Amino acid sequence: MQEFTNDPIDINLLPQFQEVPLNGLSPKYWKIVVINMGIFIAVTTIGIIFLLLFNAEIKKYTGLIIGAYLFLMVLMFLLYRADVNRRGFAVREKDIIYRHGLIAISTTIIPFSRIQHIALDEGLFSRMYQLGQLRIFTAGGNSGSLHIPGIEIEEARQIKELLMRQISLQD
Repeated sequence: MQEFTNDPIDINLLPQFQEVPLNGLSPKYWKIVVINMGIFIAVTTIGIIFLLLFNAEIKKYTGLIIGAYLFLMVLMFLLYRADVNRRGFAVREKDIIYRHGLIAISTTIIPFSRIQHIALDEGLFSRMYQLGQLRIFTAGGNSGSLHIPGIEIEEARQIKELLMRQISLQD
């Protein structure tokens, strides 16, 4: 019979995920983000125009509303650009890492042994630019799933195949 031990671990000897070089998303992903922002801006612009045309009380604030709207659109553009540039992922021997966020940076590390299902999505605009989104599902439900957008479609297929092989070895 083996004696039970529960010795402390020196956390300085553990692998440091912060040192792992991450692959950035495809530069073409920014084009998809711009298209989506353009659609959002077009819809909200139409809404603001109708609001200004048909609401007499708000007409006196037209300059303020347009100025605030333009400021918010520029701010949104800059924040999305910075966010897309900071995203990254890496596939290691035993896990996959994804980092995203601008103000609050989130790093998700999913061991292959926790992966239950992998999906590769291609939206309309993504197909136009040969990009895909990997969706990795774990036993944790929605809180355990990971979505990595903006990966070149061939690279995404290769990663999906690699992950499928890795999880089949776990069974």
